[in-house]
Amino acid sequence: MRELSDIDVVGVVGAGTMGNGIAQVAATAGYEVVMRDIEPEYVERGLGSIDDSLARLDGNERLDEDPAAIRDRIEGTTDLDALAAADVVIEAAVEDLDVKREVFADLDEVTDDDVALATNTSTLSITSIASATDRAGDVIGLHFMNPVPIMDGVEVVVGERTADAVVDFAHAFAEDLGKETWEADDKPGFVTNRVLMPWINEGVRAYDEGVADREDIDRGMRLGTNVPMGPLELADHIGLDVVLDASETLHAELGDRYKPAYLVKRKVAAGDLGKKTGRGFYEYDEE
Repeated sequence: MRELSDIDVVGVVGAGTMGNGIAQVAATAGYEVVMRDIEPEYVERGLGSIDDSLARLDGNERLDEDPAAIRDRIEGTTDLDALAAADVVIEAAVEDLDVKREVFADLDEVTDDDVALATNTSTLSITSIASATDRAGDVIGLHFMNPVPIMDGVEVVVGERTADAVVDFAHAFAEDLGKETWEADDKPGFVTNRVLMPWINEGVRAYDEGVADREDIDRGMRLGTNVPMGPLELADHIGLDVVLDASETLHAELGDRYKPAYLVKRKVAAGDLGKKTGRGFYEYDEE
């Protein structure tokens, strides 16, 4: 097991919203980063998102270093073998257990035996993902929040066989990226989504049942509970497809109290996924 002081290169699997965000914060913290995805256009899109994010942060005087210097530490690739150089790897692929197990089986082959393997899953079992490898003790959950460069928190999720040294490393590594951590056992939804998904779905039901209009539901929760976003705003921000997938996973594992709201299903079926498509519970300028 490598110590934090041994980490020079961070591998990231996935160049989507979460993957490119993780790559960005790792590079901002001074690490060399290899960000891998399966198609060149995904890699280029991820690198473009990083460029845009760094420019915004620099414009708001939130960077201590020139954006170009940070960006130069990030290598984009479609070559799985490029991850052999990594001292720690964080997977941020699609939220599908079969996909993640396949990724971890590959990582087990291409990385050194003393490299910690982390998954950014928000709901799936760390233990099930780890069982695709021959070193389950090295596998842990590092659940970053979206948007990664802005949000302060990282959820450290401990699998059935995760070694104590890997847990300690995960906390230290996340904190070195400028994040604060909390720890959860490997139970469905962990802390964040176990509490958050029912809250969002109940807000959607309240809207669908005419308890209040969408603005007053969100305003009421902001003013009444001091959250920064109401449930409908937050669902749009997360992505209604992501909310639905997480809710369905929790529903299957924990029963009807996690049943997704009908209106979430309907909007996903219509392709209205929130901010990323320009329309969800609210309308947005498409990104």
